[in-house]
Amino acid sequence: MAAISPVQKLAPRRCPICGKPALPQYRPFCSARCAQLDLGRWLKGDYRVPTEEAPEDSDDGQGG
Repeated sequence: MAAISPVQKLAPRRCPICGKPALPQYRPFCSARCAQLDLGRWLKGDYRVPTEEAPEDSDDGQGG
């Protein structure tokens, strides 16, 4: 049985934003544009997991 090198273990990946082949310098994305789109989605909360918990009250010491 031949040993599998770490390079052979990696299957070709597709960009999760547009589906083009991922480039090593932007992995797992294909370009800086797709990486920035993904970051924007994270910052807007698009990847939020919905819960049934109520938001906690702010305890920052700045009351009215």
